[in-house]
Amino acid sequence: MLEINIEGNNDFSMCRPSGEIDAYTVDEFRDALSSLATVSKLLIDLSNVPFMDSAGLGALIGSIRKAGENNGQIVVSCERESLLGLLKTTGFDQIVTVTESVNEALDVLGESEDI
Repeated sequence: MLEINIEGNNDFSMCRPSGEIDAYTVDEFRDALSSLATVSKLLIDLSNVPFMDSAGLGALIGSIRKAGENNGQIVVSCERESLLGLLKTTGFDQIVTVTESVNEALDVLGESEDI
């Protein structure tokens, strides 16, 4: 089961999915990211995602394309080594900033956690 918590406004939002992102849950994740396509700055915190397959990675890449069309900025935060490995192995970290902590991601975006 996937739960997605979204906080923020049109200037800055944080998307915090919790649970596995795979072929069974990716539609919910993709819909959540699509709803944030016009946000100027988006932090996607994957710290509570124990597993993500290629479908989840595809949803992330789609959100980056949409953000780019709207001149938005996305930073992905992930504390899990296995997921960080996936993001680096696939070259995902070459197209978007990937940090190992939410605080580091907030610094990159020039935001504080007070949303």
